Amino acid sequence: MSHILKNKNLEIQIDIPFENYNFSRFDWTGKIVEVNYQNIQMSSVERTDCQNENYFGKGFYSEFGIDTALGFDEADIGGWFHKIGVGLLKKEDNQYLFSKTYNIKPAEFKVISEANRVLISCKSDAINGYSYLLRKEIELHESSFTIKYYLQNTGEKDIITNEYVHNFTAINNDLVGNNYILKFPFHLKPDLFEKTVNPELKVDIGENEIKFNSRPKEQFFFSNLTGGEYVHAEWELINLKSKIGIRETGSFQTNKVNLWGWKHVISPELFFNIFIKPGQSIEWSRNYNVYKVN
Repeated sequence: MSHILKNKNLEIQIDIPFENYNFSRFDWTGKIVEVNYQNIQMSSVERTDCQNENYFGKGFYSEFGIDTALGFDEADIGGWFHKIGVGLLKKEDNQYLFSKTYNIKPAEFKVISEANRVLISCKSDAINGYSYLLRKEIELHESSFTIKYYLQNTGEKDIITNEYVHNFTAINNDLVGNNYILKFPFHLKPDLFEKTVNPELKVDIGENEIKFNSRPKEQFFFSNLTGGEYVHAEWELINLKSKIGIRETGSFQTNKVNLWGWKHVISPELFFNIFIKPGQSIEWSRNYNVYKVN
C-alpha cells in the first residue's frame, strides 16, 4: 500500500519497493509517485500514450548508473550485475541500455513508516566483488520535502557511478508552453552542450533560464547544460498561470545537468557523482521546496 506524507500544504504519495513500478531502470527505494501542493498537482508521468503507466517513470523517480550499471562490464553473458536500488539484473549482451527490460533478482528491502517520513533500506547480494547498502529517507517539512541518501560500499571493489532524480514535473497539469520558466543558478552554454534535441525549435535557451515559445509535440533533450563545469546543484520551475514554483536544491556540486521533456512534462536532472572505496560510505541529499510566486 502506498504511504502518504501529508500536512496543510503538501501531500506526497510514495510507493514502497514491490508496489506498482517494479522494472529494471528506476530505484525502488522511495518511489515518489505524486506530489500535491495545496491540492495542486506538481508531478506528471513519463508517457501519456501507454496502457499501463506503471511500466514507466512518474513523479520524482531516481536512477543509479543510467549509462553503465554497477559491475556490468565484469559480468559474463548470462551472469548478473547490480542496478543499485533494484537488485541484480541478468546480462544478455555486451551493451547496457537503461531502457531495456532485464530479468531481476530483487535486493533485500526494509521499510519504516512514520508520520512525517519514510525510511527505506536496500541490501544487495555480493556479485563479482561488488555489494552495497543503500538507505533513503524521505521527510516532509512545512512546504518542502527532503530526500536523504546513505550509500555504503560493503564489497571488495570501488563503487563508481552516479545518481539523479528524473523529476517528471508539471504544475497543475498545465501542458508545456509559455506559462513555464525553468531557471538555473549558472550560465547556460549551448555551444558546450553534449547533445541538443530541439526538432521544432520550441525550446528557447537564455542566459540562465529556459522558456517555451509554444507547445512541443516532439520530445526535447539537452545534456551537459553546464559545459562540464562544476556548479551548485539547483533548478527552479515556475508556472506563471498558477503562480506556483518548485525548486530542487542538492547538497552537492554537479558537473552534469540534463533536461528532457515532452508536451506534458519538464524533467530537469541534477547528477551526483559517486566514488566509494570498499568499507567506506557517502551521504547526500536533495530538497524540494514548493512556493507561491508573487
